[in-house]
Amino acid sequence: MNKLQVISRLCEEGIVAVIRADNSEQAIKIAEACLQGGISSLEITFTVPYAHQVIEKLSNHFSPGEVTIGAGTVLDTETARIAILSGAQFVVSPFVNTEVIRLCNRYGIPCMPGAMTVKEAIEGMEAGADIIKLFPGETYGPSMIRSLKGPLPQVNLMPTGGVNLSTITDWFEAGAVAVGVGGSLISSASQGDYASITEKSRQLVDKVKAFRGV
Repeated sequence: MNKLQVISRLCEEGIVAVIRADNSEQAIKIAEACLQGGISSLEITFTVPYAHQVIEKLSNHFSPGEVTIGAGTVLDTETARIAILSGAQFVVSPFVNTEVIRLCNRYGIPCMPGAMTVKEAIEGMEAGADIIKLFPGETYGPSMIRSLKGPLPQVNLMPTGGVNLSTITDWFEAGAVAVGVGGSLISSASQGDYASITEKSRQLVDKVKAFRGV
């Protein structure tokens, strides 16, 4: 898929599973559990040991039409390039790094830098980001989207942090184009309970579909 197709798919599906894990095996099991529950946009964070290998394994196992695989917690251009070479279809950073955004644009890969202020959001947009990751989302809640969209109605925001079954529709009502769901979705993996991840994934997908009238 090209850059525009990836962005379109992320927004159409609306949910990105943010996968953090103690090891690569656990990360793959979490990814599989999310997929079984209907979440097919997966962000493998670079806090996972050998994250690039996880991205590569998933990219080789699934076709681009089945799964949209991205890299998260990308702090520098070196990591971004490794992620892209491993098969990442989008790159997510917790802050605005203009060099990372430029590199991603060079290779036609969507980049979603983290921001929490109007200044940061504008810096990301001017550098070429198509979606701004509102992070950490739980700090201000859905009202922050409305606050940012006051002066920046054109900004595309994807909150990460503070998104769960109880709040997910609140974020979309506020104007989010998609949401990143991490701890509230995958926490049971630490106990080896992947069935709960699958069930939560189904519930999240159903909530988004019901909200959008799909």
